[in-house]
Amino acid sequence: MMKKILYVLISFLSLQAQAQEVPYSQQMALTAMHMWPDSFSVTPGRAARWSYDQGVILKGIEGIWQATGDGKWFKYIEHSMDHFVREDGTIKDYDQDHYNIDHLNNGKVLLTIYRVTGKEKYKKAAQLLRKQLLAHPRTKEGGFWHKQIYPWQMWLDGLYMGQPFYAEYAQVFGEDTVFNDVAKQFVLMEKNSRDPKTGLLYHGYDESREQQWADKKTGQSPHFWARALGWYGVAMVDALDYFPENHPGRQQIIDILKRFATAVVKVQDAKSGMWYDIVDLPNRKPNYLESSATAMLSYTLAKGARKGYIASGYAANAKKAFDGLTKLQLTKDKDGFTNLEGTVSVSGLGGKPYRDGSFDYYMREKVIQNDPKGMGAFIMAANEIEMMPKLATGKGKTIVLDNFFNNEWQKGPSGTPIPFHYVWDERDNNGYQFLGNLFEQYGAKLQTLKAAPTASNLSKASVYIIVDADTEKETAKPNYMTEAYATTIANWVKAGGVLVLLGNNSVNSEQVHINMLAEKFGVRFNGDDQLMVKGNNYEQGEVKTEAGNPIFKTGLPLYIKEISSLTVKAPAKTIVKTKDFDVMATAHFGKGKVFVLGDPWIYNEYVDGRKLPAKYANFNAAADLVKWLLKNSAVK
Repeated sequence: MMKKILYVLISFLSLQAQAQEVPYSQQMALTAMHMWPDSFSVTPGRAARWSYDQGVILKGIEGIWQATGDGKWFKYIEHSMDHFVREDGTIKDYDQDHYNIDHLNNGKVLLTIYRVTGKEKYKKAAQLLRKQLLAHPRTKEGGFWHKQIYPWQMWLDGLYMGQPFYAEYAQVFGEDTVFNDVAKQFVLMEKNSRDPKTGLLYHGYDESREQQWADKKTGQSPHFWARALGWYGVAMVDALDYFPENHPGRQQIIDILKRFATAVVKVQDAKSGMWYDIVDLPNRKPNYLESSATAMLSYTLAKGARKGYIASGYAANAKKAFDGLTKLQLTKDKDGFTNLEGTVSVSGLGGKPYRDGSFDYYMREKVIQNDPKGMGAFIMAANEIEMMPKLATGKGKTIVLDNFFNNEWQKGPSGTPIPFHYVWDERDNNGYQFLGNLFEQYGAKLQTLKAAPTASNLSKASVYIIVDADTEKETAKPNYMTEAYATTIANWVKAGGVLVLLGNNSVNSEQVHINMLAEKFGVRFNGDDQLMVKGNNYEQGEVKTEAGNPIFKTGLPLYIKEISSLTVKAPAKTIVKTKDFDVMATAHFGKGKVFVLGDPWIYNEYVDGRKLPAKYANFNAAADLVKWLLKNSAVK
């Protein structure tokens, strides 16, 4: 089945390539899918095993899915994990008693699939990995050992393997105190392995000072290994995705990241943009430019700059690194697949045979083609670099999603109530995670407004989105639109704000009060039931856009179901209609703009590519809408 999916995907991308060059991210992903079509083994053809390498590749492919809305990428991710995760949540080839922190890395992929599909087996599998951390051995200071067979040791690698998963798990399952522990791991690693002279971090440290490779005073290993630095950098920018905004550990990690970025760019090769395997000894033979570390550090700097954790100028360092990779380390084989050269297969400390951490040791390890760690890191870096041309569109702009008029709650994964239905971090069918990701791909920042709108709390919003106002069926005590709220919002639009007003059909959204706001712009939700789709009869929800549409440029049909039609009068204008009713409208109001549709429409179910037939261009239409909103809004 997966081979058939891969064939279709390659055929699709071949057609796409006739119109434009296939992005580097997708080129490398296709190579990985060709090498590992059904399950994962470091050496293709051997028995598959539970390995952190696979998680690096799959997180890269997840980024492609987010960037394209093509469900084929997600299907590959789910298929790959299905080889290991049994129906009862146990994981083939995983043994907790090994206490190997590497084995937690794929937990990030399990959380993705669980959050998207709701499949219980993935929840149980993630909980199984979380259980390991409850008993995982620690240093006396509280840092996780790298492995049980490496007692009292923390390696930079281990922060990547464990902490982004640990942080995301904490967010999903409401374990707020875990964020203290996640931040502690980064603080301890920097405290014990950072060189005060260069600012670089040694590969590992041994709290006991017993290892042959450990300095007897500091416990530090002898060298600054490039990929270890890369693992640590990626760990920081990825773990930060899940930290609460006001948690003190968030700023601690950002401060470490700033010091880290300052140090690593000082040892970036000026000519190639890449990093040497031992980063501070570029002239010592036979040191070499290493691909996986370069990809990881490129990703770290690009994402850190995009998210605003470090100065925006670091994006240039990231781009230079990636350009060096594509120029020096990519080759094509006879079948047209893109290959990554120049990745060291493995480097560690201690073990059997003993690895003493010397320069000569690092130089002895094999450098190979298409190492999965390097390929995965390359895809991740490519995803970030491929965003760069779009980021200026939304730079400095904040997108505020209402959680006051729409304020629904349900039981979350931990059993406690959580907000749901059209919220940013909701990854199942009902969420706006894909929409939020699109805004971020264009450089904007996301916020949620849980309070009533006021002039003050709207003052920094470039775009304000109100969707699916509550009825008493959905919320015991709905926050209804009032004339005062409507006037506040209208004044904000008049001053230059851009409002998105999304309703629903008669039984799924409040109609009377929300029209107090809509009518200020010449629009009324009719409160009827249009485009009612039975089962999977998608043609019943098909809506076509005409040539010259001011927002939607693809010209392909859209899919919209169960909506309220609109009544439109000046200053509003209808921009999409079907049959005998108006579907979408815009209005120019003072210095601002308004977009209105009688449906939430672009929630995950209808843009993530897992459900709709490919003929419907909802993802591309969502991207068109995002660009229109950002181009018509101002930095506040």
